[in-house]
Amino acid sequence: MITTMETVTRQQKKDIRLIGKFVEVYCNGRHGATERSLFSLPAGLGERRLCPGCAVFMQYAVTRRIKCPLEAEKPTCKHCRVHCYNRANLEKVREIMAYSGKKLMLRGRLDYIWHYFF
Repeated sequence: MITTMETVTRQQKKDIRLIGKFVEVYCNGRHGATERSLFSLPAGLGERRLCPGCAVFMQYAVTRRIKCPLEAEKPTCKHCRVHCYNRANLEKVREIMAYSGKKLMLRGRLDYIWHYFF
């Protein structure tokens, strides 16, 4: 995992914080009875409370985001011409984004509408 702040760009921090929130909402909604532990995001971005399965996915997502080959002209992942995720995790992130995006909008997080639709 990346541990120094100099190696994580501002856009990467924003994206990691966002996927962390989405995974946490998904985990709370889908794995409600499962025991959770704290997952530390890199570069001092905080912690998320996740079940073991979601923590493994979150580690994968953070690693893939940091190693993205298109950093200079990075579009949102769903509009990207190069998918960094393997097929199983690509389906998983689509499921997480769809579930969490709807939940966050219903909770009044209208700022996530932009990311959800674009």
